[in-house]
Amino acid sequence: MSGRAIVIGAGHNGLTCAFYLARKGFKVTILEAADKVGGAAVTDEFLPGFRNSAASYTVSLLQPKVIKDMELERHGLKVVLRKTDNFLPGDGQYLLSGRGGLTRKEIKRLCAADADGYDRYVAELEAVVRLLKKWLLRAPPNAGSKIGALPKLLTLGRDMAGLSLAEMRTVHDFAVKSAGEILERHFTADLTKALFGFDGVVGNFASPYDPGTGYVLLHHLFGEAAGVEGAWGHAIGGMGSITQAMARACREKGVDIVLSSPVDELIVEKGRAAGVVAGGKAWRADTVVAGVNPKLLFDTLLPDRVVEPDIAARMHGWRCESATFRMNVALSELPKFTVLPKKGNHLTAGIIIAPSLDYMDRAYVDARVSGWSKKPVVEMLIPTTLDPSLAPKGKHVASLFCQHFRYDLGPGRSWDKERDKAADTVIATVDAHAPGFAKSVLGRQIHSPLDLERRFGLIGGDIFHGKMSLDQLFSARPMIGAADYRMPVKGLYLCGSGAHPGGGVTGAPGHNAAQAILADRRPWRRRAA
Repeated sequence: MSGRAIVIGAGHNGLTCAFYLARKGFKVTILEAADKVGGAAVTDEFLPGFRNSAASYTVSLLQPKVIKDMELERHGLKVVLRKTDNFLPGDGQYLLSGRGGLTRKEIKRLCAADADGYDRYVAELEAVVRLLKKWLLRAPPNAGSKIGALPKLLTLGRDMAGLSLAEMRTVHDFAVKSAGEILERHFTADLTKALFGFDGVVGNFASPYDPGTGYVLLHHLFGEAAGVEGAWGHAIGGMGSITQAMARACREKGVDIVLSSPVDELIVEKGRAAGVVAGGKAWRADTVVAGVNPKLLFDTLLPDRVVEPDIAARMHGWRCESATFRMNVALSELPKFTVLPKKGNHLTAGIIIAPSLDYMDRAYVDARVSGWSKKPVVEMLIPTTLDPSLAPKGKHVASLFCQHFRYDLGPGRSWDKERDKAADTVIATVDAHAPGFAKSVLGRQIHSPLDLERRFGLIGGDIFHGKMSLDQLFSARPMIGAADYRMPVKGLYLCGSGAHPGGGVTGAPGHNAAQAILADRRPWRRRAA
């Protein structure tokens, strides 16, 4: 099998797709706008001697098959587990979660009745996650292709038939209901509900009481780290070590990675993708794979009138807003939380400052009204507790992932003017739980939603390449009729997070897009085309 492919973007999905194509004999060139590979999975030195992941910031969702096939460990990737998964400081109390029964033990300490609720909740999750995991490395049924969709529909039907009636009801609940509604059925304590509800609003501009947040919650439970199912970890050297390992794997297979080469336009001839234009130069290929946000692909890179007006209008309306504000800070010392002031494994955790679902809801409402929340939802990681190489001896770095901060602040306002004020608010939010934190900050790196768009091509600052809402998931991602990674221009494919199964550093869209391309190269498919 052979062919020539151009991949737009050297993010983790573009690299994954390129690897699988090159492994099967394709001559692959990746064109990357930035001066280094990685997309949003990169490591920056943001202050002399202080390094950290610039955008994406933690490991769990990266597919084990991708890690194994690309031999990422041989190419330098090392992942270590958090010693505690999560730490939620509250008003005079706290909650921890982790492996080895820690989560149940902590929930019982906080509220005895919630321990039984946790058992029921885990049982429900197991049924739903088991089903959804089967579809992470499969294309969903493509509703626009009646014959092509039939095998997928039959497979989905068999998977559903394997569930009990109670499990089917649970699947339906997580697909359409809010995280809040599901969690309040099981738990009473605010911190317990917040522990699980946080995953429903990560990268999702929504209240935890909005329908559909139940699925977003599930999306963050599909992974594993260092071979431990459901665990969260840290890539030594930051997230850039993942994409650097991927780049080594690609180059070993003959992939040509061209940096500082933003693509200006696709070349379409006789209704078929025939290459791209980058820096005034035409790069020819019979297959073009886009690792970019589908809105960017359809609004900017495709020539006018190449696709039908209805398709162009639909993709112009592709909703992109995760309301994410991302910071890194250099620290002179570790924070001391009022509720748990001593040093310990809780400082290796995802430290979630959002003590209740109501707190998350108010942060969302505040952002809708005022542009950004004055009491934001913050997850802080301190990777130097696991990886001292990221900072000078005795110093630390912390990642701050924050919700909700709107991309569009309204008339007369701009992120260039408000980014520092918002950053001050984030630091003050942490300082309220860990007095002295603000004084320990030696320097900071700020990525507002506008910065995320400018630097990483995340349209609207959306970290998932499009909202993970019910109308933009599964067979409707990125649209009905194009869920199988084949775009409505022959020879053009989508391999980024705007395709199924969506966002996060998973490698799944890149893997799946490559399988679609390889399938189309089979003789019977070529004759049909």
